[in-house]
Amino acid sequence: MTKERKITLNAEKRKVIADQFQSFYEDKVKDKLVQAKEQYDLMREKAKEKINQVVRFHQPQEDVDTIRRMRAKYNSAGGELYEDNCFYVSRPIIKVDDEGREYEANDEVHIRFNMGRNFARAYYRDELKAKGLNPDFHLSINDDYSKRNPKYYNDESAVNTYLGFNNSSNEDKSITKPVAKWESDFKLWVIGTSYCHTRQFKVDENTLNFFKMYVASADNVIKEHEQMYSYVEGKMKTLRLGLKSYRYFDQAKALADKIGVVLNETMMNESSSLALSIYSPENLASLLEDKEVMTREQKIAFARKQMQQNSLN
Repeated sequence: MTKERKITLNAEKRKVIADQFQSFYEDKVKDKLVQAKEQYDLMREKAKEKINQVVRFHQPQEDVDTIRRMRAKYNSAGGELYEDNCFYVSRPIIKVDDEGREYEANDEVHIRFNMGRNFARAYYRDELKAKGLNPDFHLSINDDYSKRNPKYYNDESAVNTYLGFNNSSNEDKSITKPVAKWESDFKLWVIGTSYCHTRQFKVDENTLNFFKMYVASADNVIKEHEQMYSYVEGKMKTLRLGLKSYRYFDQAKALADKIGVVLNETMMNESSSLALSIYSPENLASLLEDKEVMTREQKIAFARKQMQQNSLN
């Protein structure tokens, strides 16, 4: 009777196994991030309507049209107009200082309809991962900037370029990147300069609280991304230590079966399995239709997704 040969693990095979576990743990908690994005999207549409009402109440459209006519006649001397997606709303309140004396102050909210970097990495996380990019690079250093290394900067550059925070003159201008898409999604003509904070629109308490909820919904997208990463990375640190002690695939397979992670031997043959998955007739036809050439990392991510789907069928 021929003894079955065991698959010996090496660094590359351990990485393939770790990636399967990471996908498993992400799938367990990613619904919270999805829900946070959906809640933000709903709040954003309501906030567009609400800020339009606020701005047009304080700056009626006929006043904007008057200044536009004045500018056509007198150039900049006719007044200042700016098309913006940044606004401040506020209401007067009474505060008490350390000595118990009351003083007047403003309770204000900064409302933005463009996209910050942390928010962008959270909102487009799945899309970035599908492109073989790392949307978690900034979370991996846990605010310890001494840990920034060449890989950190490479990941940062690649993500910022894809999102549109970095641009070059030789890029395909027909492709609208996320940053540009968000910049053009919503803007209002306001009377005044481009300095957002110089325009304070007075609102009542209910309106101010609504905009606080809108800002909180954006912050929650970032928070859920951070919590998702923290949960998954906590599991992965323990897993990586365990994988280092495993010599054979059977040991990792036994662990995967106990936890419920899909893992099979075909995933270990990186070169042949990836090639079969990427260049099957159906997948190759799809790849040939793409305008962009896939990087090696993108091909690997694509193939692993296909292999996981096939193993579930």
